Amino acid sequence: MGQWEVWRLMSRFNSFKRTNIILQHLRMSKHTDATGDVLLERKGCAGVITLNRPKFLNALTLNMIRQIYPQLKKWEQDPETFLIIIKGAGGKAFCAGGDVRVISEAGKAKQKIAQDFFREEYMLNSAIGFCQKPYVALIHGITMGGGVGLSVHGQFRVATETSLFAMPETGIGLFPDVGGGYFLPRLQGKLGYFLALTGFRLKGRDVYRAGIATHFIDSEKLGTLEEDLFALKSPSKENIADVLDAYHTESKIDQDKSFILEEHMEKINSCFSANTMEQIIENLRQDGSSFALEQLKVINKMSPTSLKITLRQLMEGSSKTLQEVLTMEYRLSQACVF
Repeated sequence: MGQWEVWRLMSRFNSFKRTNIILQHLRMSKHTDATGDVLLERKGCAGVITLNRPKFLNALTLNMIRQIYPQLKKWEQDPETFLIIIKGAGGKAFCAGGDVRVISEAGKAKQKIAQDFFREEYMLNSAIGFCQKPYVALIHGITMGGGVGLSVHGQFRVATETSLFAMPETGIGLFPDVGGGYFLPRLQGKLGYFLALTGFRLKGRDVYRAGIATHFIDSEKLGTLEEDLFALKSPSKENIADVLDAYHTESKIDQDKSFILEEHMEKINSCFSANTMEQIIENLRQDGSSFALEQLKVINKMSPTSLKITLRQLMEGSSKTLQEVLTMEYRLSQACVF
């Protein structure tokens, strides 16, 4: 066999090997999608989205967004699907946010993933906000950042005693995005401004009392609630609300406790109603109460740039539509990441 023949065979073998490796990768990525980070199922009258990365507290990846968005659109058009339920696997978290590590590493490497991630995540937030079918988010466990975006714009948000809500972005040099500029300034008084600037954590029934959840139920009843929702026959929005209301009324956990921030709301409303961070800081200093000084300590640990961006974001967002806010936030995200 001549040298040319040997070279030709080697070359063919190498390209065969290369093709095989590529196919193997494709098979693997297909496989991980199928067992995947997101489970998409039809159960009874409902389309069910399960965020399935319990080891990572169901943190959101671009791959997950790219699976959820088209399925949401499909179910929205499907006459047999009457509601959409979204939940997290593993019991610890609904969704602890976007996978910031992946995004920041991509940002450092100047990769396009940071542009794609934010754009497609906000498109999904918008699709949830304008979803034509009743959308029920079971915000059981940790719900932060991107997890808030997957739930808060939907029609129904069900909290449990293990729910933990926070928008901690000012501590990591970002701002409370995913439509935070829309829903936060619309909470009672200046509560949203306080939550956004300090990253304060709300737990259990307080997530409902703050207006972030629409219902509160005992976590041990989640399974039966789902079964009852699946079993509905061609339900209307009102039928779904009736089921959720019944479970909400039944729940007695922390029913007699008042909202954790109740006694501080007056201070929050007066101190956080300023138009500049400097004035908010001055208001807290002048107030001098232990609560005000505690918030001052927290704010001093935050990124000063993030605080200013966030305050402006909420002030602007208070009079914008969700769509306009998401457009504004996309531009801000690109300025912050790059």
